[in-house]
Amino acid sequence: MESDDGVQRVIPFQLQFDKPLASHVRMAEWNPEKDLLAMVTEDSKVMLHRFNWQRLWTISPGKNVSSLCWRPDGKALALGLEDGTVTLHDVENGKLLRSLNSHAASVVCLNWEEDVHLQTNGCGNYLSFEDRTPRFFPPAPRVPRMPGLVSGDAGFTEDGQDSFMEFSNSSNQRFNILCSGHTDGTLLFSIFGIFPVGKINIHSCRVPYVVQNTQTMCRLLNSSIVKVALSKDLSHLTVTCHGELVEDSTELRDGQMGGHCMRGLHCFLLDTSIFQKRKKELHQVAQQASNIDDLREVARASISVMNKQWSDAMSTFHEKFNSLSNLISDHGLDSSPQEEFLSLLLGARTSPPIHQFLVNSLGESGMKRVSKVVSNAGKELQLVVLNHLQPAAEIIAFRMGELRGFSRWHARYQGIGLDEALMDCAAEKAGMLLVQVERFMRVLSSVVQQFSNFFTWLLKCIKMLMSEPSDQLLSYNSELVVVFLKFLYDQDPVKQLLDTSEADHHIGIDMETKQRVRELIQFGGFLDAEFLERTLAKEFLQMELSFKEAVGMPFSTISKKIICEKFLLLSPLTTLPSYVPISLSYYEDPSRKVSFSNGQGNLLVDYISFQISDDDSAYIGKCIVILRGLTNVHERINMGENSIEAVLLSVPDGYYCVDLSLYKESQIVLLLNEGKDTSDSSGNAYLMILQASELPFSQISISSHINDWELHQLKDSILHLKIESEKARTIPHPVISPLAVSASRGVACVFAAKKRALVYILDEDEEDESSDSE
Repeated sequence: MESDDGVQRVIPFQLQFDKPLASHVRMAEWNPEKDLLAMVTEDSKVMLHRFNWQRLWTISPGKNVSSLCWRPDGKALALGLEDGTVTLHDVENGKLLRSLNSHAASVVCLNWEEDVHLQTNGCGNYLSFEDRTPRFFPPAPRVPRMPGLVSGDAGFTEDGQDSFMEFSNSSNQRFNILCSGHTDGTLLFSIFGIFPVGKINIHSCRVPYVVQNTQTMCRLLNSSIVKVALSKDLSHLTVTCHGELVEDSTELRDGQMGGHCMRGLHCFLLDTSIFQKRKKELHQVAQQASNIDDLREVARASISVMNKQWSDAMSTFHEKFNSLSNLISDHGLDSSPQEEFLSLLLGARTSPPIHQFLVNSLGESGMKRVSKVVSNAGKELQLVVLNHLQPAAEIIAFRMGELRGFSRWHARYQGIGLDEALMDCAAEKAGMLLVQVERFMRVLSSVVQQFSNFFTWLLKCIKMLMSEPSDQLLSYNSELVVVFLKFLYDQDPVKQLLDTSEADHHIGIDMETKQRVRELIQFGGFLDAEFLERTLAKEFLQMELSFKEAVGMPFSTISKKIICEKFLLLSPLTTLPSYVPISLSYYEDPSRKVSFSNGQGNLLVDYISFQISDDDSAYIGKCIVILRGLTNVHERINMGENSIEAVLLSVPDGYYCVDLSLYKESQIVLLLNEGKDTSDSSGNAYLMILQASELPFSQISISSHINDWELHQLKDSILHLKIESEKARTIPHPVISPLAVSASRGVACVFAAKKRALVYILDEDEEDESSDSE
């Protein structure tokens, strides 16, 4: 490219790579901390590439990926799926860290932000909230593994255990919140990405709007969320969505809708300041509760593993011994296997069925095999309890006690809904779970001992019936054989304690024991007098329910404090488009200071950028709207200002905007295609960057009807973009969305329509510095 005076013009944005792609890319996001680019292809494969285009890994979630974002520290990638699931993956290998069934519909947007106002001590070091658990307990147990058991129900993968344990340890994490939104308008907030702390549905927000010179309350119907952005201080959430604004008084009645209806691109500003005001309390509660959640999965999986192992062992036992009943019937006898065994034990004549069963059907080898299976199952169950279930139950009880202590500090924790009575109940249930674990170990030990004694006696009987010496065999207890035949031969107390289908089974307790328990209650420590009648599985389920109820109170309390602060009709639309280039972001303004609880910081300025189509704004043509200052209206009023700022950028004739992105401090990157619209994209494209601070923003007065602004107010201040006078570079391919921009690296990845990925250096100064260092 040359200028008029013949001097060669420097081409901006150095092309770093031009690489072919196997398929089109639908979504792409740069890692905020590393030179990594995550991409989602048309067939919903997720790929991670280095800056040099080396592929690190590829995964296929199995369902359509509808959104993605990075955790602020860049160590985890969040994917929103079409079935409403949010999955978290390890940056190192793509392994599944956690699967959260958070929504009932497709998750169309994700945004993960970290608190920018850090708590520090006197030395300026980051002040984390101490977790006292490591002082008293060894590292938390992992989910037990067993061949053939699918652990997906717990939200884990077998190979990702170590990564998950590191990810789930929130003790040293900065306070961060993941916001996820799905197609029915519901937004969910999760601390650390795993602990749900609140939600709101934009359809339930009642907003003031001027209809025929009269202010009325309206609601948004049939909306589709486009994008969300949580401010870096976690105090505001900007939501853009397509939808129909209708008068609240004329909502659906008998299937009919009347009154005023405004279809368009709308913006909600939600007040989420509760996250900033109560971040200390929320951080501590989420820290304990999220770890309890992880341990609940360990306990649930432990019970499931033990139940399967014991059931398999008992299936082997009954498979062998059920043949005795058939032999008794074949010989025309009217007796039970227990009666035949008792006759053999008491020295009566050995019946033909017993003789045939012991000598021919079972035999010495079969007896030893069944004995080994039951014995090994007992040992495996004891190991699972000692290495997994019991440590998990102990740490759960301790962490419940921590939350119980928080709940008694009413001045700090009542404001976030931590209820003392509910936490007292949850803590007691956690203690009772420990009691049930101890009880299970005693029952298991007794049952295994009685099985062993029974098998020893049978083996001796087999030897005698076969006229073989039995002096070398272990001795047995005949009384225990009688107890086994009466209470264990056709019953299974171990399975009853473990099987969730037996959770409603009540264990019989004698009156003397019940009375003793009631007397112990008088000494304090617990209030539940019926815990001995419940199974281990039932106790675990009750602990889960009480815990969910206790942490559900903060969830509902915080949800009520997330309110709609402002509403703005960005642009009326005759039809709802499938895609609109739009970008939301927050930047710090170093020229303005504001006060916080822990000192001063820079004022955060929000930017909302989107494109308007010709059909919906024929009087101004194709334009890009940039708004700023909507979230800090109150701060601006306090400074003596009473307006927000906006500017219209007119796209050059013969071009249309494919995508746009806010970049670094108040810079805007535009991606333009030659042609009239998306159906006409056979020419070149342009990558352009603008300095927002240099744009001619116009002041829009703040009034009680700020959501009634119209675009024609800015038509006299339109800035007509000219490619030859802007910082722009020609791309020799028609391009498609998305435009992936990395503020940390200073690069942009552009995807050509012909399945190519082009990486450009946006910040030449940064590239020069890296070249010098090399």
